[in-house]
Amino acid sequence: MLQEFGNIGLLLIVALIFPLMALVTAFAIRPHPRQNDAEKSLPYECGVDTVGETWVQFRASYFLYALVFVAFDIETVFLYLWAIKFQQLGTFAFVEMFIFLSILVVGLGYAWKKGALEWK
Repeated sequence: MLQEFGNIGLLLIVALIFPLMALVTAFAIRPHPRQNDAEKSLPYECGVDTVGETWVQFRASYFLYALVFVAFDIETVFLYLWAIKFQQLGTFAFVEMFIFLSILVVGLGYAWKKGALEWK
């Protein structure tokens, strides 16, 4: 039993040492800025100075639409894998998938009711 916990402890130590080594190395070899240069703070994305306010807020409905898409995209992956093994899984798996789909339909109805699927 002590050997099993020793292996877990060793894994924990290695899992902590590797990220710390990467952080120390990145800190050691980072480029040091020579001076605060005005040219470094110019726009770099397209080379054109912005007109007006540079921070634009996006509507939250765009993010909700994306989250609903991701949720149903993952659902498709689960349905595909379930359909491949449907004959071998039996009635219990059929009931589980029915519950899973019911939860997703309720979520879709909620998102629809809140207007998350309307593109304005």
